[in-house]
Amino acid sequence: MSVQIDQSGNSTEKPTEEDQGFALIKVGVLGLIFVFATCGNIFLLGTLWKKRKRNTRTHLFLLHLCLADLVVAFFQVLPQLSIEITHRFRGTDFVCRCVKYLQVVGMFASTYMIVAMTIDRYHAVCRPMVSFFKGSFRRYVSIGAAWLISLIFSTPQLFIFSLQKVDENQYDCWAKFIEPWGSRIYISWITLSVFALPAFILLYCQIRICTSIYSNVKRKAQQAGRTGAKGVSSAMLKTVKMTFVIIMAYTVCWSPFFVVQLWSAWSPGSAPTKGPVFVIIMLLASLNSCTNPWIYLYYS
Repeated sequence: MSVQIDQSGNSTEKPTEEDQGFALIKVGVLGLIFVFATCGNIFLLGTLWKKRKRNTRTHLFLLHLCLADLVVAFFQVLPQLSIEITHRFRGTDFVCRCVKYLQVVGMFASTYMIVAMTIDRYHAVCRPMVSFFKGSFRRYVSIGAAWLISLIFSTPQLFIFSLQKVDENQYDCWAKFIEPWGSRIYISWITLSVFALPAFILLYCQIRICTSIYSNVKRKAQQAGRTGAKGVSSAMLKTVKMTFVIIMAYTVCWSPFFVVQLWSAWSPGSAPTKGPVFVIIMLLASLNSCTNPWIYLYYS
């Protein structure tokens, strides 16, 4: 069986009876993810608009995180939903390449916007004076860098994917790699750039934030002769908690997907690439775009 890996979050295969058996599950899950991601992020955008007079740094990052998650919903989940319904990609070669490019742009943007927001929290807690004097400039640079990285790192999609003939008078939007190492190198690169490197940065920043808050609280408690987080505002603590939960949701949603992708690339014979568990793992990676807005709304 010929298999092409779709880095947007699903594997694209020649249709089989087993694929059709999972078709209803795929369509249902993708439909729910699209509805929740779209409604949640649009609702959050409305909430941010109502609170626009506050113009806090958190609002700015969340605004762009919402936009990134909407890119995921409309250019990653929705096209995949359409493909599952029609069983084949319906469009020209140009549309194929553009869709695959935008699918990965959403992945990168959503990930690196979380990274940018976490780094901003790190500066606010661990280096408050530097953050105060250069905070506004750094925020815009961080957000711009996140979008620029997303646009540049997604360019391989334009060359890897194309409209290919897969059967008599049938075409599909498939990836074409230089075998036997092309797919392995590319999947490893995507895992490193979208998951491993951001996860390392997020973990480092969160550890530094937690240790800084603990040290600050302990020092203030000793000075005052009593316990209490006098040195850290409740608003900052709430923002740190929100950032931590967003990071955890990101890790939970994406870890199984990248583990299975790497397993499939480097050991295709033993990888669990069939069955409902595999299908759900591939589909639920996009669930992260549904959780982000509700996490913020809960903490606000």
